[in-house]
Amino acid sequence: MKHFAGLISSLDRTNKTKEKIQALVQFFQEAPDQDKLWAIALFTGKKPPKSVNSRLLRDWAMQSAGLPGWLFEESYQVVGDLAETISLLLPEPVSQEEKGLSEWMDWLDKLKKLEEEEKKTALQHAWQSLGKEEMFVFNKLLTGGWRIGVSQNLILKALAKVFKTEPPQIAHRIMGDWTPQSTTYKSLLLESNPGDDLSKPYPFYLAYPLEASVSKLGHVYEWQAEWKWDGIRIQLIVRQKKLFLWSRGEELISDKFPELQVLAEVLPDGTVIDGELLPFKNGKILDFGLLQTRIGRKNQSRKIMESCPVMIMAYDLPEIAGKDIRNNSLSSRRGRLSEIIKDCGCLHILAFSEEIPFSSWQELSVWRGRSREYHAEGLMIKRKESAYQTGRKKGDWWKWKVDALSIDGVLIYAQKGHGRRADLYTDYTFAVWYENQLVPFAKAYSGLTDAEIREVDRFIKKNTKEKFGPVRTVKPELVFEIAFEGIRKSTRHKSGIALRFPRIQRWRTDKKASEANTLKDLQKLLDVYAL
Repeated sequence: MKHFAGLISSLDRTNKTKEKIQALVQFFQEAPDQDKLWAIALFTGKKPPKSVNSRLLRDWAMQSAGLPGWLFEESYQVVGDLAETISLLLPEPVSQEEKGLSEWMDWLDKLKKLEEEEKKTALQHAWQSLGKEEMFVFNKLLTGGWRIGVSQNLILKALAKVFKTEPPQIAHRIMGDWTPQSTTYKSLLLESNPGDDLSKPYPFYLAYPLEASVSKLGHVYEWQAEWKWDGIRIQLIVRQKKLFLWSRGEELISDKFPELQVLAEVLPDGTVIDGELLPFKNGKILDFGLLQTRIGRKNQSRKIMESCPVMIMAYDLPEIAGKDIRNNSLSSRRGRLSEIIKDCGCLHILAFSEEIPFSSWQELSVWRGRSREYHAEGLMIKRKESAYQTGRKKGDWWKWKVDALSIDGVLIYAQKGHGRRADLYTDYTFAVWYENQLVPFAKAYSGLTDAEIREVDRFIKKNTKEKFGPVRTVKPELVFEIAFEGIRKSTRHKSGIALRFPRIQRWRTDKKASEANTLKDLQKLLDVYAL
């Protein structure tokens, strides 16, 4: 664990990409193989489930540190991270236990199966045997809050350096339905044919947001455009008459959508389709929130499937007849994809994402302005001759999203952030006017500069009206423009409205609270733009 904790510390100390990669390379060259395997799993999202709930962790940490509850909670509010709070408050270790990362992961797996009192004894003993750096990492694993400032792209680059290969080859090897218990470091990264794994998807090709003028892309005849659908990006894989459905987050979600299994019988064997999973009923795309209700359920009842039927809007074809065709042109891949979908006869659950006809960038701009009529987020613009690449690459695939909706709201509640912003109020709740009252309608915590955050924080600390645990009621004076991608009715919110991806667009220092928008303004947007 000391070796792995040292890596985390090195990564945390720098913002320079080269230094992060070098720290990772050194770890992958020196650590035991099983520790390397667990590091790859953790950095690519394969974190273990929590072994102990947060309430018990708090109680046991307070007992070990000999602290009253109020002092622990005050410390937690300042630090903002439970794992770090416990690490800082617990006494120095009695002795050092030289377990590696993989040994501690096995220990955590066994901890889940113990009775509550046995868990407490085992955990308090573990805390007494770990140094501060190792304890912080251990607690992160324990709480399940595994967020370290390292992108998967950095992991790929580091491993590519170690194995003297290219990141796309590493990306393909580490995808799929594997765990550190089901494979070894060498078999994962040195196997002769990674494609032998039937369920293994390809690394997704991701588009860059188009921020410059669309005309800078050059001649229109080199490009095609499709709607940017608002669903879950997936790869559908049919190999040996078995169907696998992968989300972009590398989660196998086949069991969440059993109605799609029929595609295993009608699609050619060795087919991989890249597309968007959409809630779809009676020829209409439904609200994205319905998809989330299905993802979160273990069992898919008939009632759930009838209330939120799904379909796949197919974009691309990385593989056909078991052959990797990612290096073929987009036009040729989509030509074959169109034929496959027509032949399969399941258009109610698998449709082809048709191209939008345009002969000038101005004409395409008009189409973009109509995106919400088609329940789309905007346009995808792709070079017709492009290969299907790995990860986010500039040049060939662009997403040109429609301008966000916005409303001006008043800041009424605030809560401190986490990590480096643990002593700053950065989580805000905003309200609009209904008659003479302010009604909360959205929460947001991104969009301000560091200087603006500090200024808002000073205002909150000087103008707090009430305290409810970590939440502060704020004097209603500050107005902010809140941008969002979608709007729908909601019985769970006091305003009766829920927003999709709300964030702060700008601080309206030019407006008084009385000039903020009203609930009626939100309802007008709902009437026009709700799905």
